[in-house]
Amino acid sequence: MKLSEVLKDLDYTSENYKDTDIKDIAYDSRKAGDGIVFVCLEGAFNDGHRYALSAYEKGSRVFLCSKDIGVGEDAVIIKVCDTRAALSKISCNFFRHPSKEIAVIGITGTKGKTTVAHIVKFVLEAGGIRTGIIGTVGASYGDVVLPTVNTTPESYELQKMLRLMADGGCKAAAIEVSSLGLKAHRVDGTEFACGVFTNLYPDHIGTNEHDSFEEYAFWKTQLFPMCKKAIVNTDDPFSQTIIQSCGCDVITYGSQNADYSLTNARKVRQGNILGMQFEVKVKEAARDFTVALPGDVNAYNSLVALALADEYGISDGDIRKGLLSVFVKGRGEIVRASDDFTIIIDYAHNGVSLRSIIETAKSYEHNRIISLFGSVGGRTECRREELGAVSGELSDLSIITSDDPDFEEPEKICNEIASYCKGEYVIIPDRGEAIEYAVKNARKGDIIILAGKGHEEYMKIKGEKVPFSEKTEIAKAMKLRKEV
Repeated sequence: MKLSEVLKDLDYTSENYKDTDIKDIAYDSRKAGDGIVFVCLEGAFNDGHRYALSAYEKGSRVFLCSKDIGVGEDAVIIKVCDTRAALSKISCNFFRHPSKEIAVIGITGTKGKTTVAHIVKFVLEAGGIRTGIIGTVGASYGDVVLPTVNTTPESYELQKMLRLMADGGCKAAAIEVSSLGLKAHRVDGTEFACGVFTNLYPDHIGTNEHDSFEEYAFWKTQLFPMCKKAIVNTDDPFSQTIIQSCGCDVITYGSQNADYSLTNARKVRQGNILGMQFEVKVKEAARDFTVALPGDVNAYNSLVALALADEYGISDGDIRKGLLSVFVKGRGEIVRASDDFTIIIDYAHNGVSLRSIIETAKSYEHNRIISLFGSVGGRTECRREELGAVSGELSDLSIITSDDPDFEEPEKICNEIASYCKGEYVIIPDRGEAIEYAVKNARKGDIIILAGKGHEEYMKIKGEKVPFSEKTEIAKAMKLRKEV
């Protein structure tokens, strides 16, 4: 691609301009080279302008910057006011605007983004619409898994992923759009077929995030002017502000007086599956569904997928198939290991989230609630008290174990947690052995919660990410249980 095509519609001034061939774009100097535009990206902790000379030495001769960089005289210098906003625009150009080819569904809100994105994906795919997903637990389409770092990837990675999805046969993509992603211009230039607002609570306020709740809320509104349609939770007080920011058609969902109103939600346990049965009133007609995810909130989250399914003409039969097959990796994820008891893997790693998943489990018919958890080493030590106290209060048995101990001794962390646990507990520092103990001693009707690791496939030990899979450990434990 020619440089002129990469820079199309970008406001800039240039030095030594020539319309050279461009092979790729990089903002990490280690990936610089001949034919690669190096973008001097300014972040909270680093300034890419400091690495321009390194990129030059690696062969890059085109630089996008906002201040002087002191490279060789043969370099093409493209100066802009904001390199982050510019990176987003040139990435859209370089990857040929993939959002014009697939329906991008952007989901924002404090809670529920990950779950809503997954429900949308499963329902659309049940209706024959191949759908990619990008968010907190990674990016994927079909059998292809793409690594991610942020909930909303940097604009270059986002556009690259959307291009791969479009070329891979996807007709839609459900992506989580964080407030920080909006603030950092990561989705600029993306055409959103639909924007979804779930809710708003104080979060991400502090150093290198948002200065205030008002600023956090402002950035949430910035998704919707980019959207052709919006789906908004009108039970949330901030919904009217969102609607006013839209400038597009709005579909509402909520508990009453909405386009999609949730009624008669009730819990269902079938074998090892915890789910929700519910009815939705649409234009006075009631429709019934079941979603294979636990908790009232997931009946609520399903309304977004129903609204989208109706927009795309997907039948209720296919919607039901999608809702019954949905799972979210590491977020209330049911592991189908035994018909006698239920195992849930959840990312809950603080007191609030642990209380939420335990109370959700307790709301279903059960024998015992067994909670297996630990706490990270070297930071957030206050979590140890809240985790121990919550599990001691709500669980029938707490299995206290490791969760990223890093440079701390696991036994020390476990003992600190135990000192706050007033209920019955055992300490098993090795997480694999702890899972084996939980499975071996499970009784009919028990619900076992493996909390803290969620979607992660590693354990952080002494500075190293050591491979660790809870599902693999469950399979090992089940095999040993059957052999006994």
